[in-house]
Amino acid sequence: MDPRGAQQKISTGTTIMAVEFDGGIVVGSDSRVSAGESVVNRVFNKLEPLHERIYCALSGSAADAQAIADMVHYQLELHSLELEEPPLVLAAATLVRNVGYKYKEELSAHLMVAGWDPRRGGQVYGTLGGMLTRQPFAIGGSGSTYIYGYVDSAYKPGMGQEECRQFTKNAIALAMIRDGSSGGVIYLATITKDGVKEEVVLGDEIPKFYDE
Repeated sequence: MDPRGAQQKISTGTTIMAVEFDGGIVVGSDSRVSAGESVVNRVFNKLEPLHERIYCALSGSAADAQAIADMVHYQLELHSLELEEPPLVLAAATLVRNVGYKYKEELSAHLMVAGWDPRRGGQVYGTLGGMLTRQPFAIGGSGSTYIYGYVDSAYKPGMGQEECRQFTKNAIALAMIRDGSSGGVIYLATITKDGVKEEVVLGDEIPKFYDE
């Protein structure tokens, strides 16, 4: 709350990122949640499963982003039961785009969708502003403005799983140094046909750079 007693909106001033590789994707985020100038949660996991092999990364208002993820998760479960097979990543991204655009005046959130399906393999989709675009990698949140130069120079087509994992860790760590709204630990999820591997990169394991 601010000094006048008005409640401040809790937001995920954030860094989120996802990268495709041959056979899957890596998606990651920082963990800081803030309200105004106050940090209200240091270890919030902004990677939300939408289905078994489909995740979204949350940015914007924490409550709004979670509400969209919950709605899409519910619809994907029904969709999967009707089809009697797992949903496609594109179907999940389309639902996120549709819900986000429908409630764009009421909700302040941006969700990045990434996952694996047997039809198209690993996929990363951006859904900002009613658009739906597949990209080899994507970044978002307040911290992303500090790392566009880094990701543009460091990304190489054809990178393997471990290279994408390190690329994601480095980019988020750099954003956490510069962006006051990003921080905490780094959450990573690697998704392939074999399933999901989640990990948490703690303080001593976060990559260090020159100005530190």
